[in-house]
Amino acid sequence: MILKSLLIVYLLVSTMYASTHIRWRGSYQDALIEAKNNDKILMVLLIKNDCLECKNIVKNIFTNKPYIDELNKSIVAIIVNIDNKNSYPIEMYWSNEYPTLFFVNSKDEMFINKPLYKTTTRDDIKVILDKALNLGKE
Repeated sequence: MILKSLLIVYLLVSTMYASTHIRWRGSYQDALIEAKNNDKILMVLLIKNDCLECKNIVKNIFTNKPYIDELNKSIVAIIVNIDNKNSYPIEMYWSNEYPTLFFVNSKDEMFINKPLYKTTTRDDIKVILDKALNLGKE
């Protein structure tokens, strides 16, 4: 009985945790495959270590529960730290301003919108996401 109760608590906590955070992927290739297989938009956040705004966007923009639920349902998110030696198409996702946020159609890897640089709001992201989701319904 105790084991069953612990299992239920674990499942509730893990479900609650998963829905309060963006599910960031660390591998570009894996994220792209997942987005293609699930017909989702790819959201690429380009950051670097010494960037205060990069830390703030993750902390302040991507922590609102209803907003996070919608993003996790509609996109596959990848976070790329340019200071690490991760493999990603740098010629496609290049910037000298950080953070930079890209939204990409996973079918053809075409940008849905111009990248968002530096300060970004939830409304900026919602406008792009709404546009992208409506394009997919046409």
